[in-house]
Amino acid sequence: MSKKKFEMPTAYTVLLGIIIVVAVFTWIIPAGTYDYVEGTNQPIPGTYKVVESTPQALWEVINAPINGFYEAKDIALFVLVIGGFLGIVMKTGAIDAGIGQVIKKLKGREKIMIPILMMIFAAGGTSFGMAEETIAFYPLLIPVFIGAGYDALTAVGVIMLGAGTGVLCSTVNPFATGVASGFAEISIGDGLGLRLIMMIILLSFAIFYVMRYAEKVKKDPSKSLIFDLKKSNEDHFLGTTTQEIPELDSKRKLILWIFGGTFFIMILGVIPWAYKFNITIFEDINSFFLNLPLIGKILGGMVPLGDWWFGEMTTLFLVSAVFVGKVYGMKEKEIVSVFMTGARDLLGVALIVGVSRGITIVMNAGGMTNTVLYWGEQALTGVGSTAFAIISYLFYLPMSFLIPSTSGLATLSMPIMAPMGEFSGLAKSVVVTGYQSASGVLNLLTPTSSVVMGGLAIARVSYTKWLKFVMPLFITFIIMTIALLALGSIM
Repeated sequence: MSKKKFEMPTAYTVLLGIIIVVAVFTWIIPAGTYDYVEGTNQPIPGTYKVVESTPQALWEVINAPINGFYEAKDIALFVLVIGGFLGIVMKTGAIDAGIGQVIKKLKGREKIMIPILMMIFAAGGTSFGMAEETIAFYPLLIPVFIGAGYDALTAVGVIMLGAGTGVLCSTVNPFATGVASGFAEISIGDGLGLRLIMMIILLSFAIFYVMRYAEKVKKDPSKSLIFDLKKSNEDHFLGTTTQEIPELDSKRKLILWIFGGTFFIMILGVIPWAYKFNITIFEDINSFFLNLPLIGKILGGMVPLGDWWFGEMTTLFLVSAVFVGKVYGMKEKEIVSVFMTGARDLLGVALIVGVSRGITIVMNAGGMTNTVLYWGEQALTGVGSTAFAIISYLFYLPMSFLIPSTSGLATLSMPIMAPMGEFSGLAKSVVVTGYQSASGVLNLLTPTSSVVMGGLAIARVSYTKWLKFVMPLFITFIIMTIALLALGSIM
């Protein structure tokens, strides 16, 4: 009788297991509390005191995911609406048509195509976490690059490292930065400057890395890491008809503008212009319109850009989804159907947010959260902001492998890690950046990722060859990120 092969449990099972373990710890670890800065949830260092314990039992464990989903309902709803929005945009074929048009125009100039396509994929990764959506582009790009004298690994590098670097930097990615910022109780706009610097530096290096490899292969095909498959790949990819590229017509062009404009408005909406930078232009514009006799009443209680949070962002993406559907000519029933399909695709993410939030609920109810913070405060006293920035990043590297759901990891850890950072004088936004970059860099090579393994399977590249190709970049990214986080800690 053959032994059963071990299978890694799903993220739900892992998180439910953590809830049970945490509940057990509430019977062992003493409860405590801090004094807080007035009007905030920011604990004051040195004010910890022990209080009576409230151990969490079976009923509290069973209810934890439900209560977690209720507490995180604004973030969960935002995730679902984003899913519906992306579902409608992808259904129109606008993104496929836009990238396809770039490929057509650059035919014969494939070397220039490498940086341009990597920047486009990175823009998708950093704005909406483009990952699974890239799978469709492998059959399209691999024949183009092989026909130009490169290899299939070059195409994989362009797609996977382009989008992957964007996700790693996640300037405004709602699924990584947005969720983490929400549970760290800061704006998604906090730390945007550091993430933009990171994006420019890391993406530039990734482009250089792929272009250097591609040029080496073109000059001497035997330098290809998959040279043994050269003839087989040429027969396989060039002997087949490439997929049809949607036409970039006027409707799809307008949809691309709406798509980009939606994310641009979101960025303007979450940057704290007034209270942090004393820039009141959006407050003034908002007041002007609301004070107009008739228009003000029609507009209602409009929130100015800079004061937006999940409610306003959810409304923005919902309106944009309907707008995109109408521009493309969808009927009301089709808009609803496609939106629901897109939301359904991200239902798992929304549920993970709720389940992982249940861990924090059990910790808080058992009085354990502040005790863990106190232990962290004691351990990190004198460490300093730069050291904590590096420590938190190194902590998130193995955690990102154990809990592959970025939203789940953010929900689980941010209520603890962000206040710990503050005890060391580190801005919460740097902790958020450390988390997302650790998660992003692991996703470039983790074998549990369907994006990695799916892309490699289509390109006929073995996982060991991919590791050989990407490992130097992976290590360089870690070193660069540590240096940038250290810089961010003193900015």
